[in-house]
Amino acid sequence: MDIEAFFEGMPFADLLGVEVTEAEDGHAEGKIEMRDELSWNQDQQMAHGGVTFTLADTVGGAALVSLNDQPVPTIDMRIDYLSAGTGDLYAEADVVRNGSDVGTVDVSVYDEDDEHIAEARGVYKTG
Repeated sequence: MDIEAFFEGMPFADLLGVEVTEAEDGHAEGKIEMRDELSWNQDQQMAHGGVTFTLADTVGGAALVSLNDQPVPTIDMRIDYLSAGTGDLYAEADVVRNGSDVGTVDVSVYDEDDEHIAEARGVYKTG
């Protein structure tokens, strides 16, 4: 499976501008360029929580796809927002468990100043 092509062809991630920049050996990274349409604040660009969540979910899935070579639908995801994300965002994900039916991934999200803005744990269907 061509991981890059798979995620480039995901309509919702494409709509938001999520780009998976790396996905191999249970690790993935990705980014999103911030723009006015993704902000919850009309006076300053601050990422809406749904944007941060989508970035974490997409990059988390990419980490598991790199091990399973197939789509891995999200079963559950929990996220802790630590700070408002300003500017471009990037995420790093690492597989915690890659089971025959379910996989678990931890994801950290940062803003362009390298401030840790969110921590997520995703559970995905692997089998």
